[in-house]
Amino acid sequence: MTNTAAGLAQSARSNLWMHFTRHSAYDETDVPVIVRGEGPYIWDARGKRYLDGLAGLFAVQVGHGREELAEAAARQTKQLAYFPLWGHAHPTAIELASRLAAASPGDLNRVFFTVSGGESVETAWKLAKQYFKLVGKPTKHKVISRALAYHGTSQGALSITGIPGAKADFEPLVPSTLRVPNTNFYRAPEHADDYEAYGRWAADQIEQAIEFEGADTVAAVFLEPVQNTGGCFVPPPGYFARVREICDRHDVLLVSDEVICAFGRVGHDFAAKRYGYQPDIITTAKGLTSGYAPLGAVLASERLMEPFTRGATTFMHGSTYGGHPVSCAVALANLDLMEREGLYDHVLSREDAFRSTLDKLTDLPIVGDVRGAGFFYGIELVKDKVTKETFSAAESERVLRGFLSDALFEAGLYCRADDRAEPVVQLSPPLICDQREFDEMEQILRDTLTQAWKML
Repeated sequence: MTNTAAGLAQSARSNLWMHFTRHSAYDETDVPVIVRGEGPYIWDARGKRYLDGLAGLFAVQVGHGREELAEAAARQTKQLAYFPLWGHAHPTAIELASRLAAASPGDLNRVFFTVSGGESVETAWKLAKQYFKLVGKPTKHKVISRALAYHGTSQGALSITGIPGAKADFEPLVPSTLRVPNTNFYRAPEHADDYEAYGRWAADQIEQAIEFEGADTVAAVFLEPVQNTGGCFVPPPGYFARVREICDRHDVLLVSDEVICAFGRVGHDFAAKRYGYQPDIITTAKGLTSGYAPLGAVLASERLMEPFTRGATTFMHGSTYGGHPVSCAVALANLDLMEREGLYDHVLSREDAFRSTLDKLTDLPIVGDVRGAGFFYGIELVKDKVTKETFSAAESERVLRGFLSDALFEAGLYCRADDRAEPVVQLSPPLICDQREFDEMEQILRDTLTQAWKML
């Protein structure tokens, strides 16, 4: 292998099995190879610059190339490069757990470290099942999640995921998971003229599912504060308050899956604070380290920890790298940096400007809806704005995958054109972005979506 652009691309084609990738797409073209990042931008091996409109994968909150995070990793590597949290502790895990517990809503004081968001979800489900066994309710093991929700790819987390196309090749999966409607008001099947009423209806579907299955069998409800897949479904007013009431009434745990939404993505350290609800568990990852090192976490209430503090009871779960010393050191430096630069306040103060800039795109015939919060938005594409008619499968193949994804990238914007539900373009830029980057995104999107419309 050579380090030339062509050599890297050829080696990638020959040896690298990329994630969620249709490899035949690179039979005749080079694999894009990203070699450098600085601020909100990335560069490929040929020297071309792109605006990172997805923060890597909803992760790089502080932008690329922050030397203080690299320096924190180097210092920790020199002092203690690795030690597991299996019956022992190390200082960076202790400090980070204390810091997360202090910041969390309510009494989510117990922090279990993982390596990724999917592993955090897996951990939370296992914790919920064992907890109910320990308190004398062994039949409570089922999980409710929402249609189209993404919660991970491991067998348990994939079972909770609500995307049929992501699951079909791996079935049979773990049983005992159920789906309820999400909060996509743009395509509301009920109360399409009343946002708040629609939220109550969507929340009540959770109670109906619990009652249908039997409350003595349901352990937890897993919900993202703002649902990612489908294009940033924001909770209607009162939605989470209603869900909390339902969970309390039926002794069901409310898990706030904040793998994407925590650490500033919607302007708060934890998104549950923004939407005013108290989870029993928070799952997170990504922005905890701004993607500079792999790390996830599960924050659990004192109620859930209590049965594990007695006698020989053990949570028989863990991983080699969960709570890795270097990753924890990077997370601490990352949280320091975000606090010092006021990035949460920056998101809250600039989200209206970001939204209004993206709203300009609604004058295009292909743009049906713009939705989201903070620095986390989805743009739903349609064939007809009046009827909200969506793309056919053939049109998605030709326009979305065959043109739009590559065209946006070639125009200098790294983002995601997705049709796991309706066709959407997702934007989740680094939290350091401001009007200049908003305008750059809007202009590239405008030009490229205009071309895409002509192909329908």
